[in-house]
Amino acid sequence: MVRLTPSSSRVRIRRGVVLVDAIVGTILLGISLAVMLGMLGRAISSQSRGEELQTAAMLLDEQLNLVLARGPDSYGKQFPLEGPCEAPFGMYRFALSIDGGQVGEPYRVVASVSWISGGRERSASCETLIAPRLGEDPDPPRRPGETVARDF
Repeated sequence: MVRLTPSSSRVRIRRGVVLVDAIVGTILLGISLAVMLGMLGRAISSQSRGEELQTAAMLLDEQLNLVLARGPDSYGKQFPLEGPCEAPFGMYRFALSIDGGQVGEPYRVVASVSWISGGRERSASCETLIAPRLGEDPDPPRRPGETVARDF
């Protein structure tokens, strides 16, 4: 018959407590890692969505600047009003709508950019008013007649 001394029973109890501590610690570590990985996934998707929106905003600005530079009155006759964007932005498509421009009225220009992300179609659009060009000169001089003196 084996007799347990008080000191050997304490060792077994300590081993049991250490084992429970290790199991609880492992579970807590696993839960915290799962939460952190979930947050990381959301952060990465938000980052890529932000980059896509930034690219779409840049493409919208480019389309509106082209309409402004070429003049809204004849832009649709010379250039396409919709289609894919040029490389390296082939995954984006643009569409322009130019309305109005009757005597003295500005043109209402709506530019839209669409793309597919995560299996869903996404889009961004911008609406502005652009005044018609006056005269036949495609690029009139924009310098003032007199030099402007500025005092600092």
